[in-house]
Amino acid sequence: MAFLDQNPALGYPLAAGLGLMLGSFLNVVILRLPRRLEWQWKRDSLEILGEPEIYDPPPPGIVVERSHCPHCKHGLSWFENIPVLSWVALGGKCRNCKAPISIQYPLVELLTMLLVLCCVWRFGFGWQGFGAIVFTCYLVAASGIDLRTQLLPDQLTLPLMWLGLVASIDSLYLPAKPALVGAIIGYLSLWSVWWVFKQLTGKEGMGHGDFKLLAAMGAWFGLNGILPTILLSSLVGAIVGSIWLYAKGRDRATPIPFGPYLAIAGWITFFWGEDLVGAYLRFAGLA
Repeated sequence: MAFLDQNPALGYPLAAGLGLMLGSFLNVVILRLPRRLEWQWKRDSLEILGEPEIYDPPPPGIVVERSHCPHCKHGLSWFENIPVLSWVALGGKCRNCKAPISIQYPLVELLTMLLVLCCVWRFGFGWQGFGAIVFTCYLVAASGIDLRTQLLPDQLTLPLMWLGLVASIDSLYLPAKPALVGAIIGYLSLWSVWWVFKQLTGKEGMGHGDFKLLAAMGAWFGLNGILPTILLSSLVGAIVGSIWLYAKGRDRATPIPFGPYLAIAGWITFFWGEDLVGAYLRFAGLA
C-alpha cells in the first residue's frame, strides 16, 4: 500500500480499474437483490399463512449466475461484460436481440470509478482508503435500489453499520464510543421525526430504512456528522425532489425516496464534514 502511495501514476489507474469492476458488480446488486428479497418474502408469507407452495423458481443470484440480457436471456460473453466499453461498443443494445440496454449500467460504473478515485485521493491506498471504498460501495448500492424500488434493504444498511462499528475498534476513523453514539443518535434522530409526524398526521413520512441508513453512516463519522448530514440531505432533497415532481407533473403527496439524498449528504460529510462545519462556523462568526 505504501508503494502505491509513493507511486500514484500506478495507483490511480489501478483504482480506476477497480472502481469500474466494482461498479459492474453494484449494478448486479441493484438489479437482483430486490428481486431476490421479494421472492423470499413471498415464500415466507406462504409459510406463515400455511398456504401450499407455488412453483416459483428463484431469480438469479447475485454472485454465481452469469450476467444475461433481461429481454432475451442471452448469456453475456466476457467481451460483452467489460465495464463501459462493452456498452459503448454494442451501441447500448443487446448483441443477440437488439433490445436497448439501460444507460444505468455505464453510469453506475463511471460513478463508482470516480468515487473510488476520490477515496484513494482523500485517504490514500491503506486501510482508510479501503474502508472508504467499502463505505462508498454500500451507499451506491443502497441509493440505486431506493431509487428503483423505494426500498433500503436491511441486507445493506445493517452490515454497513456493523462494519463502521468494527472499524472503530481500531479507531480507523474514530474511536468506538463516538461511533456507537453516532449510530444511536443517527437512528433516533430520524425515528423521532417519523414518530412525531405520524402522531400529528397519521401518516408515515419516511421509511424505516432511512433510520437505519443514517445509523449506519453515524457509525462511520460519529455524532458530529449527523446534523450536517440531515441538513444537507434535506436541502438537496427539497431542491431535487421539487424539480423532479415538477418535471413529472406530480403533486407533493407523491412519495420520493430519501435514501439517495441521505447517501449523498453522508458521503460528503464523511469526506469533508469537519471542513464544512468549520467553514460554516467561520461564516457565521462563531469561530
